[in-house]
Amino acid sequence: MVETPALHLNAGSASTNHQFTMAASTSPTPLLLALLLLPALAAAASLPELPLSTASRWVVGADGRRAKLACANWASHLEPAAAEGLARRGVGDIAARVAGMGFNCVRLTWPTYLATNGTLASLPFRWSLERLGMRESVAGVRVNNPALLDLPLIDVFREVISALASKGIMVILDNQMTTPGWCCSRTDSNGFFGDKYFDPNEWLKGLSAMATMFNDTKNVVGMSLRNELRGPNQNVSLWYRYMALGAEAVHAANPNVLVILSGLDFDNTLSFLHSKKAELQFTGKLVYEQHWYGFSDGGNWEIRNQNDACGIVVDSIWAKGLFLLQQGWPLFFSEFGFDMSGTHIGDNRYLTCFLSVAAEMDLDWAIWALQGSYYIREGILAYDESYGLLSWDWCTARNPSFIKRINSLQTPFQGPGLPNSREPYNVIFHPQTGLCVLAKASKSLELGPCDESNAWNYTSAYELVVKSTGQCLQAKFVGENAKLGTDCSKPSSKWQLISNSRMHVSAELTKNGTRVCLDAGPDGAIITNQCKCLTLDPTCDPESQWFKVILSSRDTPGGSSILQLPSVGPWPQTSLSS
Repeated sequence: MVETPALHLNAGSASTNHQFTMAASTSPTPLLLALLLLPALAAAASLPELPLSTASRWVVGADGRRAKLACANWASHLEPAAAEGLARRGVGDIAARVAGMGFNCVRLTWPTYLATNGTLASLPFRWSLERLGMRESVAGVRVNNPALLDLPLIDVFREVISALASKGIMVILDNQMTTPGWCCSRTDSNGFFGDKYFDPNEWLKGLSAMATMFNDTKNVVGMSLRNELRGPNQNVSLWYRYMALGAEAVHAANPNVLVILSGLDFDNTLSFLHSKKAELQFTGKLVYEQHWYGFSDGGNWEIRNQNDACGIVVDSIWAKGLFLLQQGWPLFFSEFGFDMSGTHIGDNRYLTCFLSVAAEMDLDWAIWALQGSYYIREGILAYDESYGLLSWDWCTARNPSFIKRINSLQTPFQGPGLPNSREPYNVIFHPQTGLCVLAKASKSLELGPCDESNAWNYTSAYELVVKSTGQCLQAKFVGENAKLGTDCSKPSSKWQLISNSRMHVSAELTKNGTRVCLDAGPDGAIITNQCKCLTLDPTCDPESQWFKVILSSRDTPGGSSILQLPSVGPWPQTSLSS
C-alpha cells in the first residue's frame, strides 16, 4: 500500500481506536440494506481446477474455465515477519472468515529476508515478538495459536498457507519488501532494483527459494514478483531486465504458478507496455498487476463533481493499465481499498466508481486489506487498519454492508466455460448497492441479486429489451416506476448513457420531451426521475442514478435456485488443526 494522506494514517493507539471496529455502513438506506440481505449465491463455493494458467485476458483453471481472483490482502511482511492477527484469532478461524466473506483467494505478503536470511527464517515466532517488546502479542498467540508460538517464522508462514488450503482458499505470494517493515515510501530504500535494501541478486534468490518451497503446495497459485516499484531510481529499461529475470526464476523453480508483474510509480502505471511487453521464454502464466486507490488516482473526489471525477479517473486508469485487457493480457487489480468507516467522502465516491469498472470489465482483484489491526505499524502498537475488512479485534466484519455489496463481483460475469459464453447477454448493475435490475411479473422493476437478473439486450437502437419476451424498458412520468412495454419505437424507450461517468441511463418522455434517468428508490424500486448531478456541482450525489449495462455469460436464473450470501455472523468454531 502506498503512502496515504495523514487522514488515512491517523490511527492513534489501540485504546483510542477500538471504537471504530463496528464501522458505519455505506449502504444508502436500511431498505436497500434489506435487499442486500436477500439470499444470494455463496461467492466462493468451490475452487477451480488447479493449476491456473491464462487464456487471452482470462485466468483459467486446468479445465479451461474462467477462474476469477476475488482476493483479500493479508499482510505478513511487517517487523514481526508473521501474518497479522495471530494474537487475536486462531489461524483456522481467520481462514474460515476469509471463506465466509466470499473470498476465494488471499494475496499473502512476505519480505525477501524471510526466504534469504536464515537467522530471520529460523527465529521462533515468540522471539520475533519479544525482540520488538510485544509481550501482549506473545500472550495473545499463546491463547489463540499455541501451536505456532515456538515455530520458526518460515514454518508459521507455511502453517498460514496450510490453514487457507483447508478452507479452499487460493494463495498468491506477494514480495512486498526486502527488509520487514511497512510498505511503502519513496525514501525507504526498498523501492527499486539497486536501492540500498533492494539487491537484485538477493531478490532473485528469494523468489527462487519461495517458489521452490511451495512447488508442491496446490493452493499456492501465483507469485507477485515485487510490490509497488517506486523511488528516484526507477526506470523502464531496468524494469524489463529484472522483471524478466525474476519471472524466469520463478517459472523455473515452480512452473505451476502464475507469474505476476507489477508496474512503476507504486504500481500505478503500466503505460510503458503500450509499446513493448515483457519478453519471456514461457507462455500461459504471465499476469500483470495494477493498484488503484482514491487518494492517489488524481480524482480529487471531494472537490470535483462525481461524474466528472469518475470519467477522468477511469480514462487515466485505462491509459495506465486497463488497456492491457483490450489487448488480450490478464490484468489483476491486486490492491484497491477505502476507509471502511464509511465517513470519508472521497473514498466513498472513489469506491462506487471502482466497483462500476470492476463489474463492467469483470476484473480480477484483491482488496486491501484483510487485517483489522497490526502487531506494530510505523512504531505504533496494535495499529488500527481503517481499510481493514475485519474489526480492530478481528472479531467481526468492520463494514458488513460492503461484504454484501461486493458479493456479486466475487464470481465471474464473463469468461471461458461459463454457461452462456457463446451467447452473452446484458445485466443492469447498480454499483451503489451491488445489485442488479430485475423485471417482475407486474412489469415493474426493482433491485435484486445479480444472479436473479433477467437477460437483457441493449440494442444498437438504444433499447433495453428483456430477451425472448419482446418487452422493453420504458419511461412513463417523472417520479413514477419504470415499466416494461411492447412499443419500443418511442423516445421513452431509447436509453442513452450520459454524463462523463457514462452511468446515467437516460430517455426522453414522449409527451413533453423531458429527459429522465433511471433512479433507485429507497425501497429498491426503479423509477424515472429528472437526471441529477450531471456535471459541475461537487456536492451533489448521483449514485442512486448510476447504472452499468454490462455483459454476462452466467447461467440465467432457474425457478428453483436457492441463493445464500456469505456469512458475516459469529466466528466459526475452528482450530489450528481444522
